[in-house]
Amino acid sequence: MSGDSLLSIRNYLKNKIFNNQVYLGNEKQRNRVLELLQRTAEQGESNSMLLIGPKGSGKTKLVNSVLKDLQANQKTFNDDCIIVKLHGLLHTNDRLALKSITFQMNLDNAVDGKVFGSFAENLAFLLACLKTGEKHTSKSVIFILEEFDLFCGHHNQTLLYNLFDISQSAQAPICVLGITCRIDVIQLLEKRVKSRFSHRQMFLYPGPEENSEISDLDFALDRLKYYLEIPLSEKNLAKTSSTVKKKWNTSIQTLLNDKKFKNIIQRLTDLELNENILKLILAKCVFALNNKNQILTVQQFEKELNLLEKDDMVKILQDLSFLELCLIVAMKHQCDIYDNNPMNFEMIFTRYVKFANKHSSMQSVQRPVVMKAFEHIEKLELISMIGHQGKKEYRFFKLLVTPHQISEAISRSSGVPTEIVQWSNSSLA
Repeated sequence: MSGDSLLSIRNYLKNKIFNNQVYLGNEKQRNRVLELLQRTAEQGESNSMLLIGPKGSGKTKLVNSVLKDLQANQKTFNDDCIIVKLHGLLHTNDRLALKSITFQMNLDNAVDGKVFGSFAENLAFLLACLKTGEKHTSKSVIFILEEFDLFCGHHNQTLLYNLFDISQSAQAPICVLGITCRIDVIQLLEKRVKSRFSHRQMFLYPGPEENSEISDLDFALDRLKYYLEIPLSEKNLAKTSSTVKKKWNTSIQTLLNDKKFKNIIQRLTDLELNENILKLILAKCVFALNNKNQILTVQQFEKELNLLEKDDMVKILQDLSFLELCLIVAMKHQCDIYDNNPMNFEMIFTRYVKFANKHSSMQSVQRPVVMKAFEHIEKLELISMIGHQGKKEYRFFKLLVTPHQISEAISRSSGVPTEIVQWSNSSLA
């Protein structure tokens, strides 16, 4: 494969991974959102709904794909409907939200110079400005509220109250679509706001559709195939020969059928089935392509997955001194014996002294030095204090690292004395 062909394939795949607006899967949920927005745009129905799902499940992408379809397939959609997008991280209070609504509705001139008594009067005026010369007709407005749960923290929830009140009382044709990752978002609404909400909720989860026979692994492999295969009729790769495209697709099919590769993707799906993480790993592997490495390999994916699985806590444990490592191992044994009950310095010091006295090769350390090491472990947040009463030596702490992380850190560290390694692996106190 020539350098130009490889570069064009890389650019095509990069664009497909990051700029792709095609929404795949969850057809029932997508059709439900499409129908809801369609009724608002065409028939002037007022509606409200919450789209709930974990981060990376494709909530925003679903809404954007529905809006794109409506704009493409209905010529009058842009004339009959206004889309207002608000984000909880940007519009942190109702004043900023109202300013953004005014700007997005192109009504800056209508509001200029006018004084309003309340938020409700201001919003009512904005919606009244959309009415045409004919009676009882007005442009429909679709409000899309990203990070909907953050709007619940606004003072008196005035914005949400007025939007839901208008959608319920049919003062103007509006649709309020909230997007959030909080499953308990309804509980955040005030009683007066909750009573005006339609209680339509739609849940979106990453992975195969509900009642589907497709496994998580097959779902992930199917997504990888979609992002990596090149259609032979692709216009953006007109300069790349069909032979090169076929060769590339063959290499992708071989990769997807590889047993070791499937095990790697299974590890990823066990960790978290998130399309954004899948795309991130995919992008890194695509960017690594060069004249020497012209096809994607199992080793590239394994390397990226190992980096993803890398535990920062293990790295912190690896940087500890031998004395601090001994105290951590002593805490581990204390938790094993006493079923994760809280511990204090005196307990750990006694266990450490017992270990040091057993091994003549271990240098004896004075109590104040051990206390300093214990305090350093606390500063690194490897342990957390439970009670603040009493002397420092008798305050109780809880260990925040797992036995697996401790064992992994010791096995990866070089130069750790054999006694400490054996003590860590031993089940004896």
